[in-house]
Amino acid sequence: MNGHVVIAPDKFRGSLTSPEVAGHVAAGLGDVPVVRLPVADGGDGTIDAVVACGFERVEVEATGPAGEPVTASYAVRDEPGHGRVAVVELAEASGLRRLPGGSGAGSGGGLAPLTATSRGTGDLIAHAVRHGATRVVLGLGGSACTDGGAGMVQALGVRLLDAAGAELPPGGAALRDLHEIDVSGCLRGFEVVVASDVDNPLLGPYGAAAVYAPQKGAGPADVAVLEAGLARLAAVAAHTHGLAGAAEHDGVVRSMGVAGMPGAGAAGGVGFAALAFLGADLRPGIDYLLELLEFDRHVRGARLVVTGEGSLDEQSLRGKAPVGVASAAARHGVPVVAVCGRRAVTGEELKAAGIEAAYALTDIEPDVERCMTEAGPLLERLVRESVAVHLGRG
Repeated sequence: MNGHVVIAPDKFRGSLTSPEVAGHVAAGLGDVPVVRLPVADGGDGTIDAVVACGFERVEVEATGPAGEPVTASYAVRDEPGHGRVAVVELAEASGLRRLPGGSGAGSGGGLAPLTATSRGTGDLIAHAVRHGATRVVLGLGGSACTDGGAGMVQALGVRLLDAAGAELPPGGAALRDLHEIDVSGCLRGFEVVVASDVDNPLLGPYGAAAVYAPQKGAGPADVAVLEAGLARLAAVAAHTHGLAGAAEHDGVVRSMGVAGMPGAGAAGGVGFAALAFLGADLRPGIDYLLELLEFDRHVRGARLVVTGEGSLDEQSLRGKAPVGVASAAARHGVPVVAVCGRRAVTGEELKAAGIEAAYALTDIEPDVERCMTEAGPLLERLVRESVAVHLGRG
């Protein structure tokens, strides 16, 4: 299909999913031939995006962050050369929205950050692997927990034991009592790719506890407890025979190195567990999702790419979906414009990121509340009035 428009937006958080954004952009373009390719950067909305592009949604019961059962989804597709690929979005089972009340404080007040677990994410991975998945793409973002991925790997058969040989209870606080890690029963036979745009290490002032735990309801004292738990996890992991494997002699150096790797602090330290216990390959979220969705194939011969997200701001310029889309499109010489709910970057900043122009709902409707509640119709109008210029129809 030559002369088409590729529509590759992320979600408008709180208003529209990425497939809904793509649908409204297509409606605004009228009879222009389009390829809808809703995208995500590995965070919440990733499952919606890949299902819209041909993956099959699978719903299973998993453990929620507060320990209660929840119905969560992952997505699967058979890929030539890769076998059965499963996309698991951490936010589906272990996200803030899964806590009672949908907030970081949950029903337990300040205790939720100390006890919230990533076990449900492990439940999803285990189900996918036991049903034939040989590659798991793990999208990280929106987590409710700061448990270093302890719950996730416990669901996969890793035993985290205290000095008395008892299994640790859920949550990051309990990791302070970690004495031994037994990986002998860990589920094997699959590879893991972590898709994340977070580059924080596990520990320290830029680590999982210091930076992200306050967003999950942690006060200063809670942050100190969680930091101690994550440090204990890293220290015990560094001395665990099973993690060193054939390279036992350098096990300490290798495991401690994992804690300091960019991305180890993603999703409350789930990045660390994926790297250290599952041997994961960590990739920038949007780059890997574009590869998975065959963006390069779809953009060939296109006349324009329309991307976007709810808030186009400085954070967007640091590797979020729109900039990833623009970078991929630039390799094919295809111009890119963006649509968004609100815009907080300059035209010069956009051009430096490879985006010709960006159009916001607030450009045509100053009432922010209405932009949220009527995002779909407003987006169609915005596309008709603004994007048409880039197609030679304005």
